[in-house]
Amino acid sequence: MKYHALNYMIFALLLNLLSCSSPADYSGQEEPVAEETMEDVYTLTTSQFKSSGMALGTFDSSSFHQIIKAIGKFDVPPENNAAVSSYFPGTIKDIRLLPGEQVRKGQKLFTLENPDFVQIQQDYLEAMGQLTYLKSDYERQKNLVQDKVTSQKNYLKAESDYTVTKVKAASLAKKLLLMNIDPNTLNMDNIRTSIQISSPIGGYVTQVDAMRGQFLESSQTAISIVDTDHMHLELNIFEKDLSKIRKGQIIHFRTQEENSQSYEAFVYLVNKTVNPEDRTIGIHGHLSDENLNQRFNPGMYVEAEIYTNTTSKISLPQEALVDMDGKYYVLILNKFSQDVYSFTKREVIIGLSNDGNVEILNHAEFSENTRFLVKGAFNLITD
Repeated sequence: MKYHALNYMIFALLLNLLSCSSPADYSGQEEPVAEETMEDVYTLTTSQFKSSGMALGTFDSSSFHQIIKAIGKFDVPPENNAAVSSYFPGTIKDIRLLPGEQVRKGQKLFTLENPDFVQIQQDYLEAMGQLTYLKSDYERQKNLVQDKVTSQKNYLKAESDYTVTKVKAASLAKKLLLMNIDPNTLNMDNIRTSIQISSPIGGYVTQVDAMRGQFLESSQTAISIVDTDHMHLELNIFEKDLSKIRKGQIIHFRTQEENSQSYEAFVYLVNKTVNPEDRTIGIHGHLSDENLNQRFNPGMYVEAEIYTNTTSKISLPQEALVDMDGKYYVLILNKFSQDVYSFTKREVIIGLSNDGNVEILNHAEFSENTRFLVKGAFNLITD
């Protein structure tokens, strides 16, 4: 015991002699350390300090976030999905699309052929031809009945024939529009046996369920299209976390493809219904930068963190702390000279952690000017 005490006194005396050449930015005051032992003191030369890339730092004030973890996927609004079909059955004459191909709104997707298309056009032209005569006869009978030259029965029949044919022509015109045929330009010289099916939205083809020569029934889906211009997040949180979620809160998320890259979104809507099976609630999030829409695809899995509260705390960099058997230690600068650094190991109690910083709960036990080894502490303590 006397031998160890003597070594300690000699070591302390050498440190006091070396401290006379401390740099101007260090006060030279020794950090008070209670009951330190030789095992708590670490020394190294200036050359070792520089070659190991070590660095000193002080307490800092950092922002810490209370977060709620969520999982989910990318999706688009219902109006940005389209299942393309036809109102009329027919045989597919040509189709030249592949999944992933971009299409414009109104662009031709495929052509349907059916002899029945001719009948609809014929019925419309006949109705329009009759309508001119029936309108003239109706107006003539109207004048005659006013002059009491003809019977009321003849007038009512003329009115009925004209009205029925007018309604028939109007309904056939609507059918022609659904067939992408303009009734105003239709005549006996341009009657066609095929019709073109156009894209109702702009976007990307996600699925092709039809082929050339196939007979497509009415309302049978041939092509699926998605518009990715309004991509959003569909996340799920547990019921117990609902009270912490507010519209506008920041969301940081990662995809499986780019796990190291974090992106930002914000809470746009909070669902009001709890899923009875897993007791989760849906969160609808919008990207903070909509220019990133093209980087993601609907259905992509994401892991997210919703920032519910932000507070400022006294902290140190994560690299300044060393975990030893569940306790955390730091090295504080005890003495410094031109040739030697001397550090003392001290225990700290940690709190929140965020972005490489850790909250120090017992920071009041240190002075404001305490300098810590913020780089290289782990290697020095564990060596």
